[in-house]
Amino acid sequence: MGTATLRAHTGELLALKESVAHGDAAATRRQHDKGKLTAHERLQLLFDEGSFTEIEALRRHRATGFGLEAKRPHSDGVVTGWGLVDGRQVFAYAHDFRIFGGALGEAHAEKIHKLMDLAEKAGAPLVGLCDGAGARIQEGVTALAGYGGIFTRNVRNSGVIPQISVMLGPCAGGAAYSPALTDFVFMVRGTSQMFITGPDVVQAVTGEVISQDALGGADAHAEKSGVAHLAYDDEESCLADVRHLLSLLPTNNREQPPHTEATDPADRRTEALLDLVPADPNQAYDMRKVIEEVVDDGEFFEVHERWAPNIVCALARLDGQVVGIVANQPASFAGVLDIHASEKAARFVQTCDAFNIPLVTLVDVPGFLPGVDQEHGGIIRHGAKLLYAYCNATVPRVQLILRKAYGGAYIVMDSRSIGTDISLAWPTNEIAVMGAEGAAGVIFRREIAASDTPDATRAQLVKEYKTELMHPYYAAERGLVDDVIDPADTRRRLIGALSMLRTKYAPLPSRKHGNQPQ
Repeated sequence: MGTATLRAHTGELLALKESVAHGDAAATRRQHDKGKLTAHERLQLLFDEGSFTEIEALRRHRATGFGLEAKRPHSDGVVTGWGLVDGRQVFAYAHDFRIFGGALGEAHAEKIHKLMDLAEKAGAPLVGLCDGAGARIQEGVTALAGYGGIFTRNVRNSGVIPQISVMLGPCAGGAAYSPALTDFVFMVRGTSQMFITGPDVVQAVTGEVISQDALGGADAHAEKSGVAHLAYDDEESCLADVRHLLSLLPTNNREQPPHTEATDPADRRTEALLDLVPADPNQAYDMRKVIEEVVDDGEFFEVHERWAPNIVCALARLDGQVVGIVANQPASFAGVLDIHASEKAARFVQTCDAFNIPLVTLVDVPGFLPGVDQEHGGIIRHGAKLLYAYCNATVPRVQLILRKAYGGAYIVMDSRSIGTDISLAWPTNEIAVMGAEGAAGVIFRREIAASDTPDATRAQLVKEYKTELMHPYYAAERGLVDDVIDPADTRRRLIGALSMLRTKYAPLPSRKHGNQPQ
């Protein structure tokens, strides 16, 4: 083959790849008219400029029947490859809705399988940009088998490499299970939906009439189901936050999260906390403001902000080190633990532990939420998930008790008895089986009932109970709290504890896997 011939073939190849990348102009317009970007446009936003390398761009399906043999577009409706995000390697696949509506067939699935295997071998994060109409009906069971291969790899890589699903279009039926198996799910309002059965099926079976967005849109999953960790108004801001999240995660479970040089002094005093948190344990405040005051430059990345708002889960940095923060939220339901809060925090604790992210737990909890619905809904089972997650975690763990910590909820919120490495408390801490009013009512009910002045007697006994069993140094005297600290020293003390624990080694017993509560 002569030089001229080679150049001609090379020119043809480049023209073909350019054509594949741009796709059908009319289909591109339809995608843009829906307020959606194309697969390649999304990948350009995700990766550092010019760093994306595509593989199998020329792949075509080999199915026949139902008109498929006459329509064999290159790429088969999914773009796969790798690139850099802030200079670190990341793998990604992006459904191309312009081709077969992004529906998954055999070749489409095999491309994703290959990419997932490469991500596993390279030990790098995997991002799925999902915009597909489900299984390709014309290919029958081979399409369904393709999903099975994706699910298997999702599970095999769980806790090994970070897996992020970005929902940028429809995701229905069995296809929705892949995002559910990943670590984080992002959604965009108005264009992305997830459901097992769509509105038409729901209406046919149950008679309920509901729109796609109301059933499985971004807000529904961010607020009601908890399927989505974050929801956005547009794809640009969504993908910008995907990049931000990746900057807080290690590339795999064998590495530490990326450390940055902190400009916020490690010994900065947090005097504002003295005014932010009321001494009265019954008075509400926003725990986010506490987190903002303590972490580097007041910046943190909260997940599941709108689902189970009575607990806050966030990634942040302390002296440049990434930490996972779990905190009761007194501004929502008094910070009580319930079914959803327990599930939310348990999943977050497991994710942090899997990826070597130290845990900081901020405690201000009145207990578990009482009620028939909670008991019948399995609060015991769901609350045990959080207990299991903390007990199983081997990363550095630091607990800080701001005010109240009552009953089983105190134990579950990473207390010394379940393995926290360092437990600190403010002088406003109240650690007890229950609040003083309730405790006195149980212990001294006969004395109160027999008194000529029951209200005065109750008040006196409550005071005595607080003095004896709920004073701020009671737990410290018994070694259940390592130190009672000045709130203004909170940032310095947390950073100091985490620095000491940086080389922590805590092996688990040899076993196939634990049997965690479901």
